[in-house]
Amino acid sequence: MGCQHIADENEHRVMGEGRLMAEVRVPFLLGHAEIAFLFHVERQTSQRWRTAGTLDVPDLIASGNPYWLLSTVMRLHGEGDRKVDRERLATYKAGIPLGYDLEDKEQLPVVVGIQEAARVLGQDAQAISRWRNRHKIAEADVLISGSPLWLLETILDDARQRQRTIVASEVAALRAGQRANQKPRGRRLSAPEARPPRQSPPAARTFTSADQGAAAEFLASVLTQGYSVTIKPRPRPTAY
Repeated sequence: MGCQHIADENEHRVMGEGRLMAEVRVPFLLGHAEIAFLFHVERQTSQRWRTAGTLDVPDLIASGNPYWLLSTVMRLHGEGDRKVDRERLATYKAGIPLGYDLEDKEQLPVVVGIQEAARVLGQDAQAISRWRNRHKIAEADVLISGSPLWLLETILDDARQRQRTIVASEVAALRAGQRANQKPRGRRLSAPEARPPRQSPPAARTFTSADQGAAAEFLASVLTQGYSVTIKPRPRPTAY
């Protein structure tokens, strides 16, 4: 199949349907899996660092998942007994051949996950996943913690080549920094239902056979308030 080659100083990468698109540079980003790998800890440990505030707030939220710049993560190195394994760091960097260090997240290019790509293309997330499986969308620029990430421009260029609809308002929102919040972790505790304060139970009363109307009214009032009623007959005094 004939393919048009786009000149670029970087190497080329084969995309879906035989398209060749220029390889792009992406900043070094890490999720909890990569952080755990660098520090020789469990993934849950990295998550606890985030919960405790030891790990800074994410530099990026994509598809509800948190990501950090390598420069942010490296600030943990040397805190207490936390040490980055240099060999593992080299292995991580080798996995992103055109990755680069970025110190300021304000300079972070617009990076999207499946959910953001779906909104840009007017689709749902399941459609984007199907396209990935069938090679009907640009290959992800990078895989972080098992999730695909693209530069926004990669998605837009691919959509134009395939003559797909692009939702301009979603593109503008992403470029303005508007994103969904991070997905909640663990079980979400619902707030207990507010209940009105209960009134103090009414004092016991005594009725005679001549007070049937008052007794019935008192009984109905007590039951309406949610209380139960115990009726105890009063023995008649014994005549001597």
